[in-house]
Amino acid sequence: MYMIKEIPITERPRERFIKYGPNALSTHELIAIILRTGSKQQSVLELSKDILYKFHSIKELKETSLEDLIKIKGIGHSKAITLLSCFELHRRMNNETFDKSVMLNSPEVIYHYMKDNLELKTQEHLVALYMNTKGVLIKKQTLFIGSLSSSVIHPREIFKYAVSYSAASFIICHNHPSGDPTPSINDIDVTKLIHKNSLMMDIPLMDHIIIGRDKYYSFKEHKMI
Repeated sequence: MYMIKEIPITERPRERFIKYGPNALSTHELIAIILRTGSKQQSVLELSKDILYKFHSIKELKETSLEDLIKIKGIGHSKAITLLSCFELHRRMNNETFDKSVMLNSPEVIYHYMKDNLELKTQEHLVALYMNTKGVLIKKQTLFIGSLSSSVIHPREIFKYAVSYSAASFIICHNHPSGDPTPSINDIDVTKLIHKNSLMMDIPLMDHIIIGRDKYYSFKEHKMI
């Protein structure tokens, strides 16, 4: 087993990055650059390979928790926090780009816009996406955290923000921590209540997207709106 200092300089990840650019590096080499150091027992390259072996893919690694990462031998709090911070910055960058360039004009587009925000939440979050007359996002607003029920969701809160942002229409999204996006009876009741009020307010509810694990449910696609 080679330590990083025993690897020829031209084959070390940082030197290869400088010479060939990031596209030439393997995934474990990029992770090694982020981690910077290994442990007394293994090089940072071997440690990076161990991480990928355990999580199988970057996607699985991105979705892991701090607690699970530090269970890997050679990964302490500092390395785990560094890795997870990189993933969080990537998520925020995608959201900034998305906000400025996309129209929320299909359930699939809405799902991909909200997926990283909601998919891994351990509680249900209800979020409204307020749009202008062209269907361009004006504001994303978290409305409620907890299990959805028509007894606790107040349409006046939804429309207070709609009026404040001068929205022409809106979409609501929420997650199912179980991973199954199939709507519950409460989901259906809440959607009917909000939709009814949206017609009265002349600020139509365009869709309700439920986000599960790698899949979604659209009330509009299922002709429930």
